[in-house]
Parts: sequence; C-alpha cells; structure tokens
Amino acid sequence: MGSRLSAAHHDGILLLTLESDDGFPRLERRILAEIEAQVAKLAGTHELAGAVITGTDRAFAVGAEISELANLTPASAVEFARRGQSVMRAVANSAKPIIAATRGYCMGGGFDLALACHARIASSDAVFAHPGGSLGIITGWGGTQRLPRLIGRGRALDMLVTGRRLDAREAFAYGLVHKIADESVVAEAIEQARTIARRIDSRLNSTRG
Repeated sequence: MGSRLSAAHHDGILLLTLESDDGFPRLERRILAEIEAQVAKLAGTHELAGAVITGTDRAFAVGAEISELANLTPASAVEFARRGQSVMRAVANSAKPIIAATRGYCMGGGFDLALACHARIASSDAVFAHPGGSLGIITGWGGTQRLPRLIGRGRALDMLVTGRRLDAREAFAYGLVHKIADESVVAEAIEQARTIARRIDSRLNSTRG
C-alpha cells in the first residue's frame, strides 16, 4: 500500500502529514524526495515560519518500504543510506523549526525522521524503536548519532542493539520527547513551532538593532 505526504498551511506553519491506506506510513524513496522538497520550500518562503511533521493515529512512520529494501544491492544500499541521510540533514539543519508530532508507532526510519526534527511532541500511546537491531541490521539514516546525543550512549546502545521499545513516558523521562499530549498533539506541535519561530525572530531583530 503506497504512502502519501500531504501539505497544508496553518497560520504560517507548514503541516506535513504522512499517510497510507493501512495507517502505517512508510518512507519510500518518493516520500523522502517529497519531504526534502517541502523542507526546501519552507526555507525559501517568508510566509512560513516553521513546520510540523506528523503521521496517522496508528503511526508516525514505520521505516523504509520493505519491498524497496529487499531489492537493494550493496551499491544501491549505500546510495539509499546516503539519500536518507541527506533528507534527515535537511530537516535537522533547517533554519526554521521543524517539530515532530508523533502518535502510535515511530519506528526505524520514521524514528530517524523524528530524531532529525528540532523537537518531538508525542501522544501517550506513542512507541519509539529501532527494531532493526533485533534483525541484525542497523539504521543508516543518522539515528546512531542523533539518538545518543539525546538520551545518552548507554540507553541508545540498548535501543539500537536490542530493538527495545520506549513508550511515551519513558521517552519523556529520557528527554527524547519534550511534551506528552493526546488529542491535541498536532495542535501542541504547531504552537511549539510558532513559539520557537517567534523567539528566533525576536533574537534576530535584537541583533540587528
């Protein structure tokens, strides 16, 4: 079932929603390209102050498309890893805030995408994991660097090697999630993006003055 990315504007904040027919969005090559294009659009317009990335009620995103992974050769696997890294860097390096609003499962490459965002707000049923560790594979999209910076080397190693899942409360206690919200998770993320954008703008204006 193909995944989709929809875009909408909410009073100066770009809302990007990952969708799929089964409720479990996957980060196909096409979706990665669309995310990168939207991040470039965010950078190139004064009408948008920040962005929120979210998914469905069931999942933020559950990683790469398995059928695409199954067809990778050693050479194309390297290219695929670099492609994902490029998209995650674009998100992480955005001069405007990009917030992840996570509900349900946030797994694998989807977890990498959330880690690349500047902040993460989660519903109480959110679950975070890199399950590849239990399958003998490891993420190639930057999670091995970003996760330890957020929660510490030991905890990150445990998650990456064993595939252990963190629920929302553990994620909040570890500092991975900045706030737990339920029905208002997307609204909270939009407000967080606005708040950060206002502070950035205020500091820039004071520096210019």
